[in-house]
Amino acid sequence: MIKKLFRRLESIIALAQSILTPKQFIFLSSVLVGISCSFAVIILKAFAHNVFSFATYISGILKLGFINSILPIIGILLTVLVVKKVLNGSIQKGTSQILYAVAKKASIIPRKQMYAQIVTSSLTVGLGGSAGLESPIVITGAAFGSNYAQNYKLAYKDRTLLIGCGVAAGISAAFNAPIAGVLFAIEVLLVDVSISAFTPIMISAATGALVSAIVLDESILLSFKKQETFDYHNIPFYVILGLITGFMAVYYARNFQRVEHYFSELKMGPYKKALIGSSLLALLIFIFPTLFGEGYESIKTLSESDPGQLLDNTLFATWRNNNWVLLLFIGCTMMVKVFASGLTLGSGGNGGNFAPSLFLGSYLGYFFSKLVTLTGLSKLPITNFTMVGMAGILSGLFHAPLTAIFLIAEITGGYGLMIPLMIVSSISFAISKRFEKYSLDVKNLAKKGHAFTSNKDSNILSTLDIDTIIQTDYLTVSPEDHLSKLVDLISHSNQVVFAVVNNDRDLVGIVHFNDIREIIFNAYRVKYTLIKDVMKTPAATISSNDSMEIVMTKFERSKSAFLPVLRNDKYFGIISKSIALEAYRMKLRSMTIE
Repeated sequence: MIKKLFRRLESIIALAQSILTPKQFIFLSSVLVGISCSFAVIILKAFAHNVFSFATYISGILKLGFINSILPIIGILLTVLVVKKVLNGSIQKGTSQILYAVAKKASIIPRKQMYAQIVTSSLTVGLGGSAGLESPIVITGAAFGSNYAQNYKLAYKDRTLLIGCGVAAGISAAFNAPIAGVLFAIEVLLVDVSISAFTPIMISAATGALVSAIVLDESILLSFKKQETFDYHNIPFYVILGLITGFMAVYYARNFQRVEHYFSELKMGPYKKALIGSSLLALLIFIFPTLFGEGYESIKTLSESDPGQLLDNTLFATWRNNNWVLLLFIGCTMMVKVFASGLTLGSGGNGGNFAPSLFLGSYLGYFFSKLVTLTGLSKLPITNFTMVGMAGILSGLFHAPLTAIFLIAEITGGYGLMIPLMIVSSISFAISKRFEKYSLDVKNLAKKGHAFTSNKDSNILSTLDIDTIIQTDYLTVSPEDHLSKLVDLISHSNQVVFAVVNNDRDLVGIVHFNDIREIIFNAYRVKYTLIKDVMKTPAATISSNDSMEIVMTKFERSKSAFLPVLRNDKYFGIISKSIALEAYRMKLRSMTIE
């Protein structure tokens, strides 16, 4: 019945494709992708929220405080089981895989990602793993967009555009924040977007937010209604918060990587690794129960009038009204959050760092403003600092200041905090960028030599394969040859540069036509001059293992139009700067979404 319904829907869409213009069909597709992604968000969010409510009920009513610690162990073990038995033993995590698919895989994302992320992340995070659902949501949205485009045989540019639509719709639906969804798709994931491409991305984001708002209960989404008036006298404290969030983002990124790397190096089976990691996570959650799940409920509690509720049903419940104990609890929780998230994902669970960044930011904003208030330095609006802190960590961790600013502005229901959001996000981004060249998700790509940054030129160059522009058919000469042989080669070919190699294929020099122009018209010198007498040492050499970014840097520094290429220290071929630039232009044209 369901298959028949889907086939009928596909035939209707195919009919629409034949009737509509390509641009009109993209607009229709952006709506359909937005609807699909929003329902994926609804499933994930509703499941996670209901499990959290159930665990809270059991823990509170039946006084079984350990239930919150048991569920994550079950969730991570079930995730590993599903990955091993259903998903062929592997699942990709993190939004960096979308960047890689766009740049290296012609925007083709495997079909299994349309359901793999939903199933595994709902088990991990839904059952209490200390991670977020937004990264799986983004990957699912991108997979919907890519596979929809493949199904209707759309070109690379349209596939990439619909990936952006899926990503924007996912973030929009998760937070009811369409502007943030659009900015995230453009700022973090897409290499280059023209103004005209904004329209379908905005349509998809608006669709995702609308469906989510209609179907999901508002209590499930992260939203705030309470905020205090912005006071410009507090700007120095916002500057300090920006500095702290920047350094905290660096702290989180580095320690998260260390935990993940530690688990990846463990020589043991996936189930044993999952059991060890989830057991350590369970211990952390037993001591700090707010580490359970996404943590959005505790973020809301921090912004309310009685944050002491965080200590209810914990080992520190008897001190719930003691501000200093509460502050110490919050400070410790925010410092160990990175290890809870690292254990969750490193041991085999699936999730992302979007929610942990908001969790950490809110706790840090509260801790800083409450500490300043308790010490009597100043009476700060704690709710405002709690919200602005989220933008600081998000900006620093993902190198996405615009997304951070508008996300918090949208979930707080207004733009009254725009100035402090801009201050904190920009400072945090600058600090993080100073110490971490790449954002958290891109860092793994960078280690593999597939780095994608906000520098469009670097991104495009990183996608070019050096082997495609090396010319290996260039004629060569020996250093002992007479110049007459070179003149003969010039007259029978279009070459203007010749590599000079010995019998072992070692590069010993290079001869350019311009350097011998005057000599070749002198018959006597042509007959008696050897190649070794006129050859020059190349200004630079290229290794066949060099990236295109390195190649273009060598061209720029050497001021040469041709450079020889070595493979295993032997002459291999020649690269022409003009051919390299043409390859760049062609790639730029193909990657620009219009």
